[in-house]
Amino acid sequence: MDYQKLANLLFPDVEHTPEYYEEKFPYRKLPNGAEVTRMAPSPTGFIHLGNLYSALADERIAHRKGGVFYLRIEDTDEKRKVEGAVDIIINVLKYFDIEFDEGAGFDDSDPRNAYGPYFQRQRVEIYHTFAKSLVERGLAYPCFATEEELEEIRKKQEANKELTGYYGKYAISRNLSYETIEENIKAGKPYVLRLRSQGSPDKEITFVDSIKGEIKLPENIHDIVLLKKDGIPTYHFAHAIDDHFMRTTTVIRGGEWLSSVPTHYELFHVLGFKMPKYAHTAHLMKFDETTGGKRKLSKRKDPELSLDYYRKDGYHPYTMKVYLLTLLNSNFEEWHDKYPDKDINEFPFTVEKMSVSGALFDKEKLHNICKNEFSKLSEEDVYEFLYNWATENEPEKAKIWFADKEKMLSILRLYMGVGAKRRRKDLMYARQILNLFDYFFGIDAVTEPFIEGGEVDMNGKEKDDFRLDSEEISKILTAYLAKYDHNDDNSAWFNKLKEIADELGYASDMKAYKANPENYKGSVSDIAEAVRIAVTGRANTPDLWTIVHIMGEDVMREKIQACIK
Repeated sequence: MDYQKLANLLFPDVEHTPEYYEEKFPYRKLPNGAEVTRMAPSPTGFIHLGNLYSALADERIAHRKGGVFYLRIEDTDEKRKVEGAVDIIINVLKYFDIEFDEGAGFDDSDPRNAYGPYFQRQRVEIYHTFAKSLVERGLAYPCFATEEELEEIRKKQEANKELTGYYGKYAISRNLSYETIEENIKAGKPYVLRLRSQGSPDKEITFVDSIKGEIKLPENIHDIVLLKKDGIPTYHFAHAIDDHFMRTTTVIRGGEWLSSVPTHYELFHVLGFKMPKYAHTAHLMKFDETTGGKRKLSKRKDPELSLDYYRKDGYHPYTMKVYLLTLLNSNFEEWHDKYPDKDINEFPFTVEKMSVSGALFDKEKLHNICKNEFSKLSEEDVYEFLYNWATENEPEKAKIWFADKEKMLSILRLYMGVGAKRRRKDLMYARQILNLFDYFFGIDAVTEPFIEGGEVDMNGKEKDDFRLDSEEISKILTAYLAKYDHNDDNSAWFNKLKEIADELGYASDMKAYKANPENYKGSVSDIAEAVRIAVTGRANTPDLWTIVHIMGEDVMREKIQACIK
């Protein structure tokens, strides 16, 4: 076979040589020890927690020593492409404070994009150059096998209990003559370009995974497709060429790609490229309430897998980063506790500390981290975050919530415990926080309960029930309104609650009540609770006197009158 002649037949329009691209995309001039990482999603429009998990690891590895983190779009599968998907990827990650140094999203003319284009469909001439080079060296060939023939091969392999795939004696186009190939092409027969694998079924490769350590895997023996019938590369072929010429040093990807390592190992070898380091991440797992065991987060079963879930509910990007870092590196939590005021970007992130087994996603722990991190912020920072979220996600309610900035800041100071000995930890994410504050603005409580770990949580959703009967509640609230004076300070206000307790047969003195509870209907705390639920809809809140004075007397009286009726 004259391979040069075959290469010219298959690729008459290829202008450049591999050497041309080696010069065009030289090794990057970076600080010592700096890494080049990438995020390379398909433009399907769905970006999930696993993407953010990997992207954060990529970003940290690249930026810890002055490296580069870039965005490449693997759009070789036209059927899966969704219009606007690239903007979704960029905007969602930007919301979570993950920014790229170069790649898709930057203008082609931007000097930072010297290693582009970053869309695979715009790089076809590069792939064809290397496809031609492989044909010239006898390492690739055209395959004219039809779908029917491939199906017949698969059935025969299954019947013989053999490995399925296109290899060895089953590679029916592997040894076609030049004349047959030329005749097929002139006849217009469609074909793909396949790798002529050099692998042996009785040999192994030794591969060192940056997370999992040394792994032995069988050599690739399959004559995999390099170029599809339309000339567009497969993921495997494009991946090897792009990672080489974008000078990627570390590839972090899901554990499901581990089985592809033999294929990539062979491709890098036959192309003459140095293979980047690979780090295959553990799956994000969760406890399954049905089975009691662990399982992978599922797009179908788990809405919390989608990043839109966190963005629409308004999880603060910083709290998400803190939580994901606790999953990514086993020693982050200890470091963050030890240095709570340090920028988390100073944490010495390493691939080696990433989980080998499944990383367990725990929503309760996420919410605890949210509460803890919100408690460290100033009321001004929280105000700005809530305002931006509400303007985008709840524009009509935002006009009510943020009509009076000082009122909202007063609410935040109260609920955050600003100025108190210890900060409160009631705030988790924007929707929960603003629902928590609805009663200040006369907004009706949402009737759908907020489910937290299987329990109905009243923290920001539906009203708590009164523990006393409606007649008793009416008596208490009527007495409260009769005695209420908006000019009373906290002490005078509470003394009036005690007076109501005494008048209605409740103990105003808690010591007396505890000594002889049978002598009373209840205590002053029952009086306070009745007023609290009437005013706020909740049995547990910060200081009620302060709430009433932020809310205003008119709103308070309106709420209490509604309960009396």
